[in-house]
Amino acid sequence: MKATAKQVAKIIDGKIIGNENVVVSKLSKIDQGEEESIAFIVDAKYNDCLYTTKSTIVVIKEDFVIEKSIKCTVIQVKNPQSALVKILQFYDSLRSEKFGISKQAFIAKTAKIGRNVYIGEGVFIGENAKIEDDAKIYPLSYVGDNVTIGESTILYAGVKVYENCRIGNFCILHAGCVIGADGFGFMPDEKGVYEKIPQLGNVIIEDNVEIGANSCIDKATLESTIIRRGVKIDNLTQIAHNCDIGENTVMAACCGIAGSVRVGKNCIFAGQVGVKDHVKIGNNVIIGAQCGVHKNIDSKQVVLGSPAMDAKKMMKIFAAMNFLPNLVHQMKVEK
Repeated sequence: MKATAKQVAKIIDGKIIGNENVVVSKLSKIDQGEEESIAFIVDAKYNDCLYTTKSTIVVIKEDFVIEKSIKCTVIQVKNPQSALVKILQFYDSLRSEKFGISKQAFIAKTAKIGRNVYIGEGVFIGENAKIEDDAKIYPLSYVGDNVTIGESTILYAGVKVYENCRIGNFCILHAGCVIGADGFGFMPDEKGVYEKIPQLGNVIIEDNVEIGANSCIDKATLESTIIRRGVKIDNLTQIAHNCDIGENTVMAACCGIAGSVRVGKNCIFAGQVGVKDHVKIGNNVIIGAQCGVHKNIDSKQVVLGSPAMDAKKMMKIFAAMNFLPNLVHQMKVEK
């Protein structure tokens, strides 16, 4: 899509210096600028590139002092990084403008389909399912009986949503997500043979949640596994049955959350964090990469290591480990 500097400035709420009618059709890095592209200076180390770039439009901070002549049109904003995000969101919204229902999709007669939806080839939509306005369901996805898919929610290719689950508004589920599979519930009998415990609950995903590719969220045994509004979950993450993940919590890739864990609001999980079942984690907790969380964590704590402990204490332990080989050698010599 092509846009003028005037149109771009309106999107990012900026002030134009130069020709407001110049046209751009793509984005580029400031040090690799091309004609008809828009670039952003988000780091001061690239300031000098303003005078040499071939980009047609450059977005800079409002207090940037232009000391030499420039060929490009400049748009001044309060925060170039936020402006970049707005432009990326704008282009992404255009990219995802899909409408229509494929003749190769199966939709149960009792399903309710909203306005302006997109349903791709090979999609299955079960009995009494409800697809709200502006939702998009990409090819080969499965929406089970009694499932609700909220307004403007996107299910990318191959997403599977089991029966009775509810997905909120403005959510994004990336390719291969599985929502509502059975929780890992088994009980050994008197002979030690494991019998399956039926999982009769569901998964509730609130508004503005994003779930990465091939992540799995299991349904509860009786009630609901709940992912609260604003949660962001990266690829290849497992959320087990009966969990409750608090608002605006983010989880990087490959986290594993065992059953009945309660996570507070605004928490940050780095990659490969593992959490034991029935653990409670407070609000605003930061958990470092590869942590093993085996007990409750109070609010506003920062933890590292496995088992997870206070970050400052664990950093001292990490530092001391460097001296262990010499200490062991010294002890052997002294003997």
